[in-house]
Amino acid sequence: MSHETNMRASHFRSEGDINTTAAREQWNDQHSHQHTKALLERDSNVFLHQAMSTPCLNALDSAEGIFIQDASGKRYMDFHGNNVHQLGHGHPEVLNAIRQQLAVLPFAPRRFTHQTAIECAEKLTQICGGDLTRVLFAPGGTSVVGMALKLARHVTNNVKVVSLWDAFHGASLDAISVGGEACFREGMGALMPGVERIPPAVSYRGAFASVDGSDVHYADYLEYVIEKEGGIGAFIAEAVRNTDVQVPSKAYWKRIRQICDKHNVLLIIDDIPNGMGRTGEWFTHQAYDIEPDILCIGKGLGGGVVPMAAMLTKEQYNTAAQVSLGHYTHEKSPIGCAAALATIKVIEQENLLNKVRQDSLFMQQQLNRMKALYPMIGDIRGIGLLWGVELVCDPISKQRAFDEAEAVLYQCLNNGLSFKISQGNVIQLSPPLIISKQQLIEALHIFESAIKHVSKDFNYV
Repeated sequence: MSHETNMRASHFRSEGDINTTAAREQWNDQHSHQHTKALLERDSNVFLHQAMSTPCLNALDSAEGIFIQDASGKRYMDFHGNNVHQLGHGHPEVLNAIRQQLAVLPFAPRRFTHQTAIECAEKLTQICGGDLTRVLFAPGGTSVVGMALKLARHVTNNVKVVSLWDAFHGASLDAISVGGEACFREGMGALMPGVERIPPAVSYRGAFASVDGSDVHYADYLEYVIEKEGGIGAFIAEAVRNTDVQVPSKAYWKRIRQICDKHNVLLIIDDIPNGMGRTGEWFTHQAYDIEPDILCIGKGLGGGVVPMAAMLTKEQYNTAAQVSLGHYTHEKSPIGCAAALATIKVIEQENLLNKVRQDSLFMQQQLNRMKALYPMIGDIRGIGLLWGVELVCDPISKQRAFDEAEAVLYQCLNNGLSFKISQGNVIQLSPPLIISKQQLIEALHIFESAIKHVSKDFNYV
């Protein structure tokens, strides 16, 4: 394999693109269920092929609670869920709210409002608290990111944006322009100009990783770029990077907020994958005691059923009445708003935020126990019910254990646990917030058994 091919293979792993390897081919070959094979073949024949989607892993037949079920009848605990599954799959409260809304007002043409949309927007401002009192809805997170970038340009009259390397903010042209993953920009040519990227706050490995694990100097680099470049209107980032689970310190985010205030740069926090409780707070920035100027949310907002997203901002930025920031056909989707209201209701009634904080302590304890036992585990990091387990070939060099991570994935799939891998070697564990303690124990047992099995196969001691 040439150096160029090696480099491409490496950066295509950044979002967990592990579906073109020999291990995936072996997984596909082992499918003995004829109906599954037929569905996978039909899928390949009719859908436009694209990286990270083709070939598919499996064919699903149903989903309920924390489980997805494939066409052969095998069930998997879903620790991935594309981050829409805070309430699991098909939560009865969400489905009932959608049914009731469908019977009355299934769609609202643009220029009309309705009670469900108003109540949903009001409720979002309530759980956000602080000064985030203005709302716009959109049919998906990528669209919300685009709206946020447009609002920032309008407010600041500056078109330049600073973002983070390795960041994902969506797959549209504007979103990949501010994103930091090369795999999404591959072959796309010129993108939106005026984007500067800086390294993310990474404690385990990274461009400026410190011996003591501190990360405030990553924030200081933002100020350096703002002062050198000039014309910066916004800084966009996830408060906690979802895919490979990078968890900055409170000091980092306090410093970021100070820098943005000092230089009149709008802070846009993309909480699309982590919002709605995954971190033990409604929204991740609340865990850091800061407030963004613009907040982007989505995915779990629709209860795992309806595509639904929202942008929240401050009253002082309600100045774009002559600008079409969104103007989407499903701008105030009655079904989406009904699903969102039901999702919030369930999280409140079942006290899921407190449950997540308790489950977080348990996962931290169990994963750190595993780290002490298995040298293949280089790092454990997480918050709430979002955890990353980084596998390495050597704890000193920190060489990424690509093959071992894949082996753990397929071992877990064989035993009924599904998750994603990011950066090729970081196992991301993000279960539904409704998971029971016993189910969590069972899932971690499956995971540890796979780690133990693969450690033996790859001669780790």
